[in-house]
Amino acid sequence: MSTHRPLRPGPVVCVGETMAALAPDPLGPLDGADLLRVDIAGAESNVALYLADHGIPARWVSAVGDDPFGRRVRARIAAGGVDISGVRTDPERPTGLLFKDPGAHGTRVHYHRTGSAASALTPDVLDDPAVAGAALVHLSGITPALSPGCRALVEHALRPDRPWPVSFDVNHRPALWAGRSAADVLRRFADRADIVLVGLDEAQALWGDGITDAERVRDLLSGPRVLVVKDGDRAATAFVGEAAHSVPALTVRVAEPVGAGDAFAAGFLSGLLRQLPVDRALRLGHLTAAAALRVAADHGPLPDPALVTALLDADEETWRAAVID
Repeated sequence: MSTHRPLRPGPVVCVGETMAALAPDPLGPLDGADLLRVDIAGAESNVALYLADHGIPARWVSAVGDDPFGRRVRARIAAGGVDISGVRTDPERPTGLLFKDPGAHGTRVHYHRTGSAASALTPDVLDDPAVAGAALVHLSGITPALSPGCRALVEHALRPDRPWPVSFDVNHRPALWAGRSAADVLRRFADRADIVLVGLDEAQALWGDGITDAERVRDLLSGPRVLVVKDGDRAATAFVGEAAHSVPALTVRVAEPVGAGDAFAAGFLSGLLRQLPVDRALRLGHLTAAAALRVAADHGPLPDPALVTALLDADEETWRAAVID
C-alpha cells in the first residue's frame, strides 16, 4: 500500500453499478428457458458482500432506479450486512438489467444498462459523506466504460491528492467497450491505484500476447504498491514492492465461474486489512473465490470457518491437495 495513503479506520467503500440479473432456471441456454430466476449482479457490490462475510465493514455507493428491481437490489445488498447509506434512488432512470445465457462453452451475458441510474453517476458521488470516511475505496474497470460521467468519476477517485488508498480491479468487459479501446484507459487507471487486481488472460487481451506471465504484467504496471495477477485455476501472484508471492489455486467443484474474480478480490483485500502475511491473503482470496465458483449466483456462502482456518495455516502440500466441493 502506498505510504502516502495508509489504511485508516473505516469501511471499505465499493463504488459501481449493480443490476438485476435474470438467469434460466434450471440453468441452460437462454433461448430454451421457460422460467427465469431473478438475482442481482455487480462487481463492486459482490466485493462488498464478501467483505461483509469476512467481518470487514463494507459500504456500497451507487444509484438505482425507483423501480422494483432497484428496491430488490438495495434490499439484497443490505441483507448481506453491507451499508447502503450512500446509494441514491434516481426517479428518472431505470435499474440496469442483465441476462445470463449459460452454454457448453461458458456463460454469455447480455446487458441492458444503457441509460441506467448508475450510468448517470458523476464525480460528485465521491463528495458524499458515505465516501469521506473510507479506509479504502474499491473500483473496477467496468465503471469507466458506462458513460463519460462514470469515467470522470474514476479519474477523480484516482487523482494524485486523493485522501484514501484505492484498490482497482481491471475487470475488462469487452462488450461494454464496443467501438472504443479500453487498453490505454484501463492501463492508466490501474497504474495510478494503490492495489490492483488483474487476470493474466485479460492483461493479454488488453495489452498484447507479449505478456506471457505475471512478471510481464508487473513490468507494465509498476505504479501500484500491490499488484495481484490471477492466472485462472492455476495460481495468483502478488507483487508487493520488489517482492513476489505466488499461491496455487484450489481444486473446486465449479457450478459457474461468474463472480469468482470479485470474490477473490474481497478475500485478498480482507487478508490485507486483517494484516495477514501476503501468502495468506492470497490463500484467503482463493478460498473466497471457491464460494462463488460453487454456486450459479454471483454470491455464495463462504467455506466452513474451521476449514478456512485450517487451510490458511496448512503446509504447502496440504494446501495443494485440498479440494473444495
